[in-house]
Amino acid sequence: MGRLQSRTERRTRRKRGIRKSLMGGPAKPRLTVFRSAKHIYAQLVDDLAGHTIASASSNEKGEACEGGGNISGATEIGKRIAERASSAGVKQIVFDRNGYRYHGRVRALANGAREGGLKF
Repeated sequence: MGRLQSRTERRTRRKRGIRKSLMGGPAKPRLTVFRSAKHIYAQLVDDLAGHTIASASSNEKGEACEGGGNISGATEIGKRIAERASSAGVKQIVFDRNGYRYHGRVRALANGAREGGLKF
């Protein structure tokens, strides 16, 4: 029998499998999501250049987000990242769920980004 894996180890394995097929470029960057117990974070990454184009989180100073740990907060962060992406000239993205199930806050962030005008 194999050893038991922790929750983060299982997510890391899924994440590696997902990232094999996803690649973000300057025309179509990768929107990656990280969720913690209290907050949610989103970044637009250009993998070819190796830098972040735009980012948004429920933990930002100055722009408080009510409830980063719930679905309404995640939807707001999705709209915020879409707004910042459009100001950077990005219309199409590749969505990287980062090993998380496409459910709950991750899906809410994706739907918020779609409402904000991003296509994926």
